[in-house]
Order: sequence, then structure tokens, then C-alpha cells
Amino acid sequence: MTPKAPTAPSRPLWSNGWYRFAHQQRSPNYGPRPPQARIDLVVVHSISLPPGQYGGDEVMALFANTLDWDAHPYFSSIRGLQVSAHFYIRRNGELWQFVSTEDRAWHAGVSRYRGRSNCNDDSIGIELEGLEGDSFEAAQYETLASLVPAIAQAHPIRHIAGHEHIAPGRKNDPGAGFSWQELQRGTGWDARYFPPGTGL
Repeated sequence: MTPKAPTAPSRPLWSNGWYRFAHQQRSPNYGPRPPQARIDLVVVHSISLPPGQYGGDEVMALFANTLDWDAHPYFSSIRGLQVSAHFYIRRNGELWQFVSTEDRAWHAGVSRYRGRSNCNDDSIGIELEGLEGDSFEAAQYETLASLVPAIAQAHPIRHIAGHEHIAPGRKNDPGAGFSWQELQRGTGWDARYFPPGTGL
């Protein structure tokens, strides 16, 4: 009998909060979570720099604090901004990670959801390359629908919301062009995980 060839050990899906299937570019904009933080919320955002322009590296540069503030007139309005998200999904579905999910990224700002304020403390932020109110690509939904359940394997996720839901009146992303129905279909999750008023 021919002996079986040894199989290489499979790599874990997560390593210290870093997702195996994401490209990594570490942001300096993060900090520790508060003691006993329960990471149970995913926040979906949209971003493009300059607004409505896609395909460049400006968003990634913003998260890395390397954006050339003089490269476009719009950038003067956000000069010096220090922000980050855990993940960024480009129009083609490509996934990037900037902050470990075990750490606190700077994506939510002043916020409140499910009876708790300061959503940065216990949430994971996912930015979609896009303009608030506009539509998103099928490849982005596919990546998002696989990423969210993967996050739930590492953290006790119980809620998914948009930036507009955790900071109403201050933020409007991802906006009316984002399909919560598409995300629900992709994840197969029950409607109770999603924001009220989204038609689920």
C-alpha cells in the first residue's frame, strides 16, 4: 500500500485579530479596547477619496496617515484627520485590513447603538469603497457577506448596522444605495441582526 503523502497543516482563519484572507496594511490609528469590551457590533461605512472617485489609493493613504493633503482641493477639508477602519472593501471586492479586530479602530466617532455609546469601543468597522447614497458592486457584497460570518467566528457578533444608524443626523453612510436585503441574503442571518427600518 502506498503511504499517504503528509498534508500541510491548515492556516488558522484568524491570528491575533488579523484575517487570513485580507491584505494587510497596518494603520497607526488605533488603541486598546476598554477592559471587558464585548465586541458584538459590525458597522458598515462607505468612503471614497476624492468623493465619488474610485480605484486610487487615497483611502488607504488616509488610514496610514500618508495622504498628500495638497493633491486635491477636497483634501484641505479633512487635513490632519486621523481615522481608520478594521477593513476596507474595494469596488472589485478586494479586501484590506488595517487594524486587528482585537484593537479599537477609529471609525465610528460620536455614536450610540443598542443602548451603548462610544461604538468604537466594542465594534468592528468595515468601509466599502463608494459614495453614500450610491449603489455598490456585487463583488463588494460577496466579500462583505463572507467577511461578516468570519468575524462572528472570532467575536460574539449580534448586531450589524450602518454608520447612519449609530450616528443618526451626523452620518448618512452607507446610505440608501446600500442593500441590507442583499447582505442578509448573502449571510443567511436572521433579520434581528440588522437595523430596524431596513425592510427586513
